[in-house]
Amino acid sequence: MAEQAQTSVVAITGGMGSGKSSVAAYLCEIGVARGLNADTICRRLLEPGASGWLAVGKAFGKRFFLADQSIDRSLLRKVLFEDQEFRCELNGLLHPLVRNEIISCIEKETGLFAQARARFVVEVPLLYEAQWEHDFSPVVVAYADEKTCLRRIMLRDRISEVEAEKAMGAQMPLPHKALLADHVIDNSGSWSDTCLQILHLQNLLW
Repeated sequence: MAEQAQTSVVAITGGMGSGKSSVAAYLCEIGVARGLNADTICRRLLEPGASGWLAVGKAFGKRFFLADQSIDRSLLRKVLFEDQEFRCELNGLLHPLVRNEIISCIEKETGLFAQARARFVVEVPLLYEAQWEHDFSPVVVAYADEKTCLRRIMLRDRISEVEAEKAMGAQMPLPHKALLADHVIDNSGSWSDTCLQILHLQNLLW
């Protein structure tokens, strides 16, 4: 994706509770860029009849299906965080489908609007875990300290600290991601401070 002529494809990644969605949304707003979200695409692929839905059914039978044939997302999420072997198997099924959809969206929109330089900001929570870092240039990590991330996850998902820690533990440690990134946005403090960093990043990018 990074090699597409006249197209800027920036990846935003991070950890749970780091604020990557807010960072991506603001960068899109000030940079007049098209936003794509890997999690949103994955949810769409898990709708009844879609390719991800078919893949889950083929691999795991009826285990994760409700009576109306939709995916039991709460059960899927629970097992995903508790069972590493299952997590690897599910990611192996879904990640290629999501990646292909991202590529397809970028190619379609670039050709449709024939812009001199199309801009895309793609939010990929598991970018390093999926080893997609070479698909994008540059990669931006939204960072926040562990206590801040835990507090945000507990508040957002209404779960205990133990559950939040388990969820965070299923991903690569955020400091490791920050060391691998081309740019880091520290979102531990006030949103106004974060916005100043994103404004600076936008000037560097475009």
